[in-house]
Amino acid sequence: MIARRALLAAPALLLAGTAHAAVPLAARPIARLETAWWRARHQAKLAEIARARPDLIWLGDSITQNFERDLPFEWGHFNPVWQRYYAPRRAINLGFMGDATCHLLWRLMNGEIDGIAPKVAVILIGANSLGRLHWSAEDTVAGIEAVVAETKRRLPHTNLLLLSVLPSDRTTWASQTTVSINADLAKRFRAVDRVTYHDVTSLFMRNAAFDRSLFYDPLLTPPEPALHPTADGMARLAAAIEPDITRLIRA
Repeated sequence: MIARRALLAAPALLLAGTAHAAVPLAARPIARLETAWWRARHQAKLAEIARARPDLIWLGDSITQNFERDLPFEWGHFNPVWQRYYAPRRAINLGFMGDATCHLLWRLMNGEIDGIAPKVAVILIGANSLGRLHWSAEDTVAGIEAVVAETKRRLPHTNLLLLSVLPSDRTTWASQTTVSINADLAKRFRAVDRVTYHDVTSLFMRNAAFDRSLFYDPLLTPPEPALHPTADGMARLAAAIEPDITRLIRA
């Protein structure tokens, strides 16, 4: 077991009220440049993009960034999953720990998908709306829609694979809001050109109940609510969406 690194707090701006805003904060581009590692990762990804010709990109938060890790724990061998499914496609990992939809939107608008033409972009974002930010299902869906729209605008020939927000056991409110978000996404993206929506919730359930064994947070010291899939959980996810990716790459 290892000590859990706490997620970096979101900028104070994100915690401001949005009751009277025409566009919720979830759907506005907001940077985290005051955070040194985030700024450095953004610059590193710009350099990687400049020299790459990826067939596939992943856009997301820490759940996606974890693919870069290979930890000395049974639950921590994430990178072999990436090497099996995505490295042969010259994939680029654009997951940033702690990012909400607004942060991903800023990155999209500031170079991270410029100058490339991947065949597929996988989008997995929204989990961080349900933590400290405590954004509603409506606001979170608006943020995800903004991410999809911006990706489509900048990558007009790329097929998008939008994944549902993964289940967790943080709070009853977070679980209920996740269900609402995913139901709304299923309706909104039922027939959108170049966007395939895949609800992967069932992968993380067993006997109709949330399967905590597929998440590593409860194994940390101190334990935390289940939020991040183990390497086995991510392998299940990769296998489940592989038919989608294969089809979309060939489209």
